[in-house]
Parts: sequence; structure tokens; C-alpha cells
Amino acid sequence: MNKPVQSGFTLIELIVVIVILGILAATALPRFINLNAEAANAAAQGVAGAIASGSAINFAARSAGNGTAVDVNVANVCTSAILGPLVTGVTLVGAAPANNREFQITADGANPTDCSGTAVSVRCAVTAQGGTAQPATVICAR
Repeated sequence: MNKPVQSGFTLIELIVVIVILGILAATALPRFINLNAEAANAAAQGVAGAIASGSAINFAARSAGNGTAVDVNVANVCTSAILGPLVTGVTLVGAAPANNREFQITADGANPTDCSGTAVSVRCAVTAQGGTAQPATVICAR
């Protein structure tokens, strides 16, 4: 008696093929997904937080009478010359950033940036290379 010949794949063969395809997809997927913009925005948010924290510390030092604190009492406070000393580890620039360690600091167009008047705080915009502007709150120190 002849046995009938069966054709097809066994369950183990199908599982092995699915596992191999899963491994290939997991290694190839990062090449197709670009997270540069999200990373740039997160970095700009971190620098904006550092500016806010640095300006709060500067305000406290200025209020306590520390002579080395930066006088933040000018018409346009959102410049690299004024806010640069408040943060370390990055470079604040007025033009478009040229690398990952430079961040553009500009006036937030929707909010006033004048610390010379009666404002207590102003908002600036921080932009990383390839990212969008992130808000940074600066406390005015007189």
C-alpha cells in the first residue's frame, strides 16, 4: 500500500519563518523611522527649562543682594548675550544653530520680551537644529 504524499509546511517551519521576519523587521525599522525632529524638540525643551531655572536662580540671587547676579532689566531680554551666562553646556546663538550644541534664542512673537518695564517674566523661544521653537520663561531681575 502506498501512503498518500502530503505537501505543505509544518507548524514549526511556519513559526521559524515568522520569527526570522520579525527579527529582520526589528533591525530594519529604525532605518526607516526618523526621530530627529522629536529629539531636537526635546533638547530645545530641556534648554528652555534650563533657561527658566537659571533665570529663577538669578532672580533669587539678585533679590538677596548678590553682586555677581546678571541684571536682566533690558528691553529685549531674549538674546544670547543676556541669557548665555545663565546656562552651561550649550551655546545660545541669535542665528540658526549650526550643530547639536547650539540653540537659537529669539523673542517669542506672541508675548512681550521687555523686562525694562513692569513685567515680572517674559517668554523667549528656543530652537534646536531641525526642530521647532519651544517656549522659555525668563524671570526679570532688577
